[in-house]
Amino acid sequence: MSPLARIRAVAPPSALAAGLIAVTVGVTSAAALVFTAARAAGADAREVSSWMLALGVGIAVTSVGLSLRHKAPILTSWSTPGAALLATSLSGVSMGKAVGAFVFCGVLIMVSGLTGWFARIMDRIPVPLASALLGGVLLEFGTGLFSQMGGSFAIAFPVFVLYLLARRLLPRYAVLIALGGGVVASVLIGGWHLERIQLSLAQPVFTAPEFDWKVLISVGVPLFVVTMASQNLPGVAVLRGSGYEAPISPVLTWTGAVQTVLAPFGAFGINLAAMTAAICTGDGAHPDRRRRYLAAAWAGVFYLCVGLLGATVASLLTAMPHALVLAVAGVGLLATIEASLATALSDPASREAAVVTFLATASGVTLLGIGSAFWGLLAGVLTSVIASAGRRRRATTSAPEPDPSPDPSPESALEPEQTPQAVTATSRTPERTSA
Repeated sequence: MSPLARIRAVAPPSALAAGLIAVTVGVTSAAALVFTAARAAGADAREVSSWMLALGVGIAVTSVGLSLRHKAPILTSWSTPGAALLATSLSGVSMGKAVGAFVFCGVLIMVSGLTGWFARIMDRIPVPLASALLGGVLLEFGTGLFSQMGGSFAIAFPVFVLYLLARRLLPRYAVLIALGGGVVASVLIGGWHLERIQLSLAQPVFTAPEFDWKVLISVGVPLFVVTMASQNLPGVAVLRGSGYEAPISPVLTWTGAVQTVLAPFGAFGINLAAMTAAICTGDGAHPDRRRRYLAAAWAGVFYLCVGLLGATVASLLTAMPHALVLAVAGVGLLATIEASLATALSDPASREAAVVTFLATASGVTLLGIGSAFWGLLAGVLTSVIASAGRRRRATTSAPEPDPSPDPSPESALEPEQTPQAVTATSRTPERTSA
């Protein structure tokens, strides 16, 4: 094999593009929340960059390690709902106590993986409901492509058209071509603000954890619940909806362990990615689904670069047109949304529950600090249970009732003209004939 062939085998262009898009979408949609959460805990500029470094290293280690180990596109990320929760709950909490809550959350995630209780729950979720959950989670990105055409038509429309043309001519590089066209279009209309970009490297800042039971209960436990319900739950649904049976318990054990180790440096939550993971599990990542793990592994490498650059990434995000990010994410997820809806509606018996799951998840409702993915799945399971009970009751009601009359005697079971004597005579006839 030539050196060029080796490079293409390890770093296929489609996998590189999918990994880069996944990281771009993940960072642009949540980096501001990470900065806000760090500021709420009183972090200075060095500590904020340390948070980004710890999260980048943790995501890189878990994404690359787990993807290569299990040959599946297992992409991890920071907890976006967790960052939103911390942004509102860390006010007045010292950095040491906040770090103690991060450690506590990591230990809880690790225990859930070691005991296997989360995997047992996921094994009971029907595949159509998991696919509907995935479709609901991704709907916002799918509609984002077209919603951006209202205010940023010059960026979103070229991305869409280039994607459609490339899907017919060069399907392997469709998303990459759409991304390149979007970058060119945004540059031509002056959508980039390059003056905002500043180069700087992040440095680790260690903070000794302090364990205050009030903070553990008010911050650590909600952070664990939100991470499991709003991140790990849809993350598993993305993998299973795409046909990957990755071992859930070992994955959770490793993500919890890495978070626990890196928490003193600012890693508040490392978990399975959901929306961005679908970019790495779709057809655009690689034509051979057995090789799509390379997209998640390269995404981990890109996350490491994000962590190392820290504040530079934040300035780059402010310089990039937001419409470009949403448009590229939309075309990158079209095939995944199509497949998830097809699977969700394939079984007529569970179609109603799948539709309920999809609608409730897509609604974006948040109750008790828990995102719509959990409530959508809960609504779908409730619908499925009630519908199944109704079908069983109808089946029982429509079943034919047994005849209350007593069992007929051997004599009454005979034909009218067949008396016992006639039967005896009939049975003896062959004997007389053979004689």
